[in-house]
Amino acid sequence: MNLSEGNIHGKYCVISMDLAFQTQRRLQALGMTLDTEIEILHKKHNGTLAINLRGTRFALGKDISEHIEVVPCQKK
Repeated sequence: MNLSEGNIHGKYCVISMDLAFQTQRRLQALGMTLDTEIEILHKKHNGTLAINLRGTRFALGKDISEHIEVVPCQKK
């Protein structure tokens, strides 16, 4: 599933990103790498997501979140 399909307060692990090279590198520099846990904090009607990534809150547009493949994280 892609990140934009996730539920609010759901925790997901990144399995792949199909983004433009510069966008993907920027997200990796911010800490979004494979197996990173992401929590969806808020979803807007236009598709924008507020996420928690390694303790920092980020906003992602629908055009980006649709290209980040995730799976639900297992409880640790």
